[in-house]
Parts: sequence; C-alpha cells; structure tokens
Amino acid sequence: MKKLLMAAALAVTSGPALAAPLCDDLGFAGLLAKCNRGEDIPLTLASGQPLGEDVTLESGAYYTLVVTADGSAELAIEGASFFRSIWMNEIVINKIEIRPMAIDSIEFDKAGVVEMSFIAIKPGRHVLRIPGSTGETQSITISIQ
Repeated sequence: MKKLLMAAALAVTSGPALAAPLCDDLGFAGLLAKCNRGEDIPLTLASGQPLGEDVTLESGAYYTLVVTADGSAELAIEGASFFRSIWMNEIVINKIEIRPMAIDSIEFDKAGVVEMSFIAIKPGRHVLRIPGSTGETQSITISIQ
C-alpha cells in the first residue's frame, strides 16, 4: 500500500504534470497571451545547408516555427509525430492565414517563408527532417517537456 501511495505522489508531482505556461497571469487571451510566447524556431530549407538546431519546448507554451526556403531546390520538411503533438493556431503563407486541423509536411517549390504558430502539447522527442535525407544536418529534434 505504501508503494502505491508513493507512486501516486510521484506521478502527481513529477513529469509532464509540472509543465506549465511561461507566465502566471494569462489573462483573457489564455495560452495565446503575449507573456506565454517562447522564442521563434528558425528553420532554413536550402540545398546542402543545415536545417537548424535542436530545440527544447515547454508544454503549454506558445511558439512560432519560421521556415525559410531559399529556392535553391524543391524541398520539404516532414514530422508527423511533431505535428500531432501540438495544437496549431495558424499557418501564414504570403500573409494568408490558414487554420488547419493537422498537417503532415510542408513543401516549397520556390523561395518563400512559412510561419506556423502553435502551442506545444504532448511531451516527447520529435524529429523534423527533409524527406529522403539521411544527413544529421538535414533534421532537427524538437523535445517537448
């Protein structure tokens, strides 16, 4: 019985349950409040160039993924496990706002920028990569805590 109570206490006080928004007073905007926004996550899609750096996000916080393609090749990023572990607020392409339920990948046929704002939800390690690539610099790991 003691072991069961100890396990229950640990489950309540550790792990994802400790994840919280970045600020205490979210106000009317809730999780979308300005004080709950983390740093932008920049990614670069360019032939032969690194995609970006690994990042750690906090569950419950609001972030923007900024993907910039230089048009040097037709490239995409994919990461179904990541896209299923977040709540997407919107994707902005050429100042057009899209509010999707879910996506699997984003592909660029020419130069451009996509901004995807989201709230990190499900803890875990997720990989965003250029499809078909095998190089270490052609993927990043996004950890949600």
